[in-house]
Amino acid sequence: MAADLEAEVQAIDKSLLECSAEEIAVKWLQANDLQKEVYQHLAYYVPKIYCRGPNPAPQREDMLAQHVLLGPMEWYLCGEDPAFGFPKLEQANKPSHLCGRVFKVGEPTYSCRDCAVDPTCVLCMECFLGSIHREHRYRMTTSGGGGFCDCGDTEAWKEGPYCQKHELNTSETAEEEDPLVQLPEDMVARAYNIFAITFKYAVDILTWEKENELPGLEMIEKSDTYYCMLFNDEVHTYEQVIYTLQKAVNCTQKEAIGFATTVDRDGRRSVRYGDFQYCNQAKSVIVRNTSRQTKPLKVQVMHSSIVAHQSFGLKLLTWLGSVIGYSDGLRRILCQVGLQEGPDGENSSLVDKLMLYDSKLWKGARNVYHQLFMSSLLMDLKYKKLFAIRFARNYERLQSDFMKDDHDREFSIADLSIQIFTVPSLARMLITEENLMTTIIKTFMDHLRHRDIQGRFQFERYTALQAFKFRRVQSLILDLKYVLISKPTEWSDDLRHKFLEGFDAFLELLKCMQGMDPITRQVGQHIEMEPEWEAAFTLQMKLTLVISMMQDWCALDEKVLIEAYKKCLTVLMQCHSGFTDGEQPIVLSMCGHSVETIRYCVSQEKVSIHLPVSRLLAGLHVLLSKTEVAYKFPELLPLSELSPPMLIEHPLRCLVLCAQVHAGMWRRNGFSLVNQIYYYHNVKCRREMFDKDIVMLQTGVSMMDPNHFLMIMLSRFELYQIFSTPDYGKRFSTENTNKDVVQQNNTLIEEMLYLIIMIVGERFSPGIGQVNATDEIKREIIHQLSIRPMAHSELVKALPEDENKETGMESVIEEVACFKKPGLTGRGLYELKPECARNFNLYFYHFSRAEQSKAEEAQRKLKRQNREDTALPPPALPPFCPLFASLVNILQSDVMLCIMGTILQWAVEHNGYAWSESMLQRVLHLLGMALQEEKQHLENLSEENVVTFTFTQKISRPGEAPNNSPSILAMLETLQNAPHLEVHKDMIRWILKTFNTIKKLRESSSTSPVAETEGNIMEESSRDKDKAERKRKAEIARLRREKIMAQMSEMQRHFINENKELFQQTLEELDTSTSGVHENSPVISDAKLTALGPEQTRVAEHRQVVMCILCQEEQEVKVDSRAMVLAAFIQRSTVLSKNRNKIIPDPEKYDPLFMHPDLSCGTHTGSCGHIMHAHCWQRYFDAVQAKEQRRQQRLRVHTSYDVENGEFLCPLCECLSNTVIPLLPPPRVLFNRLDFSGQPNLAQWIKTISQQIKALYLLRDEDCASNSGNSEKMDQLQLPEGFRPDFKPKNPYSESIKEMLTTFGTATYKVGLKVHPNEEDPRVPIMCWGSCAYTIQTIERILADEDKPLFGHLPCRQDDCLTSLTRFAAAHWTVSSLSAVQGHFCTLLASLVPNEKNGNLPCILDIDMFHLLKRMAWIKKTLTVKRK
Repeated sequence: MAADLEAEVQAIDKSLLECSAEEIAVKWLQANDLQKEVYQHLAYYVPKIYCRGPNPAPQREDMLAQHVLLGPMEWYLCGEDPAFGFPKLEQANKPSHLCGRVFKVGEPTYSCRDCAVDPTCVLCMECFLGSIHREHRYRMTTSGGGGFCDCGDTEAWKEGPYCQKHELNTSETAEEEDPLVQLPEDMVARAYNIFAITFKYAVDILTWEKENELPGLEMIEKSDTYYCMLFNDEVHTYEQVIYTLQKAVNCTQKEAIGFATTVDRDGRRSVRYGDFQYCNQAKSVIVRNTSRQTKPLKVQVMHSSIVAHQSFGLKLLTWLGSVIGYSDGLRRILCQVGLQEGPDGENSSLVDKLMLYDSKLWKGARNVYHQLFMSSLLMDLKYKKLFAIRFARNYERLQSDFMKDDHDREFSIADLSIQIFTVPSLARMLITEENLMTTIIKTFMDHLRHRDIQGRFQFERYTALQAFKFRRVQSLILDLKYVLISKPTEWSDDLRHKFLEGFDAFLELLKCMQGMDPITRQVGQHIEMEPEWEAAFTLQMKLTLVISMMQDWCALDEKVLIEAYKKCLTVLMQCHSGFTDGEQPIVLSMCGHSVETIRYCVSQEKVSIHLPVSRLLAGLHVLLSKTEVAYKFPELLPLSELSPPMLIEHPLRCLVLCAQVHAGMWRRNGFSLVNQIYYYHNVKCRREMFDKDIVMLQTGVSMMDPNHFLMIMLSRFELYQIFSTPDYGKRFSTENTNKDVVQQNNTLIEEMLYLIIMIVGERFSPGIGQVNATDEIKREIIHQLSIRPMAHSELVKALPEDENKETGMESVIEEVACFKKPGLTGRGLYELKPECARNFNLYFYHFSRAEQSKAEEAQRKLKRQNREDTALPPPALPPFCPLFASLVNILQSDVMLCIMGTILQWAVEHNGYAWSESMLQRVLHLLGMALQEEKQHLENLSEENVVTFTFTQKISRPGEAPNNSPSILAMLETLQNAPHLEVHKDMIRWILKTFNTIKKLRESSSTSPVAETEGNIMEESSRDKDKAERKRKAEIARLRREKIMAQMSEMQRHFINENKELFQQTLEELDTSTSGVHENSPVISDAKLTALGPEQTRVAEHRQVVMCILCQEEQEVKVDSRAMVLAAFIQRSTVLSKNRNKIIPDPEKYDPLFMHPDLSCGTHTGSCGHIMHAHCWQRYFDAVQAKEQRRQQRLRVHTSYDVENGEFLCPLCECLSNTVIPLLPPPRVLFNRLDFSGQPNLAQWIKTISQQIKALYLLRDEDCASNSGNSEKMDQLQLPEGFRPDFKPKNPYSESIKEMLTTFGTATYKVGLKVHPNEEDPRVPIMCWGSCAYTIQTIERILADEDKPLFGHLPCRQDDCLTSLTRFAAAHWTVSSLSAVQGHFCTLLASLVPNEKNGNLPCILDIDMFHLLKRMAWIKKTLTVKRK
């Protein structure tokens, strides 16, 4: 290295080495026009130092630049030798209390979770280790590069802003001193001069766009030397660039890799040096090779002197950054120079020019000037504010440039927003003075111009460019989050005004989201293409924290909250006027109450899951209660203008949609809807989606008659008819044979009851219930730990994070959980404290279905271990805030009592109605909640209060005429003894016990002022009478139950006797019948098919016409038609295994002919039952394979199926499949039924079969040995009539069906034995028969476990699969080697009837008889279809 440097020095022009920095500086000091002198010096020397050849020589260039170019500037600045001048400056300078260390990529950073104002406030390692924060809770991350250490910034830390090192630098005086005072006046003047000239030179040369001239610099000698300069982009890959460079500049691969690496790191690199034509030739090749699919690589042919000056311009910016480090005064001067307006007015300062040219600069130049800005403008508090104003004024243009720029945000000037907007004082100042909130939101909306007719965002059919812009525009939401992240402690009128102006803009944004991506239920045919849904949810997720922070800001000032509430309500009313669906008014009547609403069916009309305006209003309504504004200033609020039915309409539709999806009514809408429902409830989105919809319903119920609310809810759930019409439920269950519809309605009723439970029970948010924020977190943790003990990381993931990425878990975890130290598992777990189990709510609204089931099981198990009853009663709830206090009346409303009474009546008369235990469980939970509510009202009763909640009295009253149904209490007492409700007995017992407790409370507090209603007086006067009446009814019910049980017992005995006689009669008829002519056999339906033997019943042949799910074409299943197939999935199975240790030693040599009785490993076939043409399926499967092959390896995402292994998803239901089963007509269509008349007994049959087998063996031996002796033996052998061993039957199936028979057979062989496919292998038919037999066995075992009859009705898909599989097994021999199949039959029979040819066979006890007999039955046809 030293030798190379010495050689370079010797090659340097001597005139450069002879330059004296001191002399040049003296000359400059005496010059009248300093700029002209400096520019002449640079114009002459820069091209002599930089860019002297094809390859850069950084060491030589740096050495000469320091000596010839920077040296004179340092001498001029210091007025003396800089070796003495700079140390003097450093010594005189007061050290800054700001650290300002700029982070490199990958450098560790530390943030204190207790003291940081927001998560962007970080410390470098040195400052962190010397601060108080090392003892706090902290977060450690690695920097992406570009940020700097916030040590010393008092606005970044709540406590301990200084480390030990920088604490020494804080001055005792509070006043900020002007740093220029520390510098001599003449130095200040010189610094202004040299900084202004050098900074302007660097900015001009970097923003210069002409390729052949220089700005203000005359070229002394214009040589014909150019560079072909290649620039970086984020579109082309390394491989593309390397390949293109090899072709364009004829370099080696190693050189091309070096070029590509430098281009990626620095942003540009010269790839060719020479005259203009030589360089332009390379440019043409590069552009041509990279412009085929995407925009071409950016290449410029630049004169060497321009490249030289740009290189020195960057060196000069780096030098300025290092020089200002010596003195805060120099930093202040550079800031003044940079922000000083030029002659062109606005945006003419040097800083503005650089910012606005940012997207045109290459990566290396951007990095250099960004670092200069950070070490100068952002380190000087006075000029940081001025820079922030310039940044905010140019914000819209900077973001527009960033949208068009193809570089990542970390290389854009727009990324500096994090350094400015997170400073609380700056953010507040920019909102007030520059209207920053409005600017950010309007800029965001300007870039999302794709709207539908109603003005809502539309992400469907996005082009690649629009999708790219959408990804980029999300960074603006981050900027808005930074502005809002620190809340104001004091409000000025200007701040209120500008915040509300920004709030208006934000409402416009939410208005464009209200109702976006509407969906309609797909009926009949499955949706063809999954709609785009991810963009809308991405937007919602990004905005979730911003919406929460907007509400937090509103909560801090009463005036702002009132105005924000009014504005939000106005926008919501505008949104509702835009919806034209369901305008037809209807009147609903129930239980003496009527309400007018609109006719609307979620299952038929458009519905959207995106309702941010409604949800924001719900959040603000809660804040009115939480901040008590609703009670202090009711006259300022438009509460009287609110229309509760309008408020609840859209959130209710959304929740009904979720219920209908759960009920399986939207299956044909595909996975896009399932995913939307998942994220709607997911912890990332639910705070501003699902939770707020519940709040809006609570708001509506608290402001309207609960009977009206429940009738509207029944109408939206499409259950109004069931509950409003007497005995409709009974008629429905008997008249409708469609079990799916009954099941759907049951699920909808369950979901509606669950929703009512949530509306009444979810009161743990401050403002709804009388609780604080920690109560809410505690409850979340209690319910998560009710499922199972959890690790810290699991709990954190399950809890929502705030804007500071905090869950608040650490502050409350010790109150509700005990930490169990790690054992063998290697991780510690939190376990719920036993005393917290009483707060468990089975219907906690953040449980998923699976979590609810696990939690219920875990809590019941815990109760059994503690020898308690297994009831899971609702927990005691905190009281509602006054604004929501009337909400509890929903539990004692007439319609609610009617719903509960109806479901209890269904349970009492359980045979006549379609109901479910889950439905009953929810009703019992609601009864428990109402009783708990009344109990709390009585316990907290004060003398001046009146108890209006009289639930116990209402459930004691019987129903009115004409039904005269028993009271809810009487029905509960009846159900307590019902044998079919054993699991609910504990809960019913708890309800009755609580009822009695409340009754005693009422009796003991008889002096308490209870509301004197007519019902109360009647109840008090006739309590004994009611008790006697209940006893009498209970006795009647008991006698009625006994009578019914006796009748059922008698009916069973009668049925057995009657069938015994019928059975005897059938036997006698069979004995007297002959095995006569088959044509006279009675023709009956398949459902009654019984005879399979000599007198087998004739079956009426039905045409089987099916439809292809891919082309929608109908076709009859016939032997000579195109093949129709079922999607199927074959898999090895050990589900019936009695010996799981047994494995197949060598699949290639394994003989699967005999299945062992332990069924250690079988081959199971299943199907979803969806039918396709074989050729349609083949096209579909080929397309799936081609798609996988086209997808580049680096972009390949995890899929649920393995295409290389032949797997695919059913095109309709997306069920996993790996083959197809051909649909075939019944074998009896092709082969006549067996004629048993010539085979009177078993001995004769065995003799006939034995003769056939001998003939086959002789024929095989003859083929092998060409022995004439065998021919003589064949002639001597007496063959059965109609049998010829060498007969080759004609295959009756079409070519298409034969191909599918082979396809499915080969797939079974491949999967069953785990070998490569080989359709010629004689084991193929064995595996097919084995798979059919094993599948039948598994279905039989399932039916036995479910207590169902063997020949009962199977589900359609199972029935179709079994039918197709058995027909396939009976037909597969037609595409197999006939001799191999016949050989299998001979071997199989030999295990039952031994012969001399087959000696080494397994014992009969080691053979599964079902497999053996099924295989023999299917192969038998190969011996019986032979005809002379």
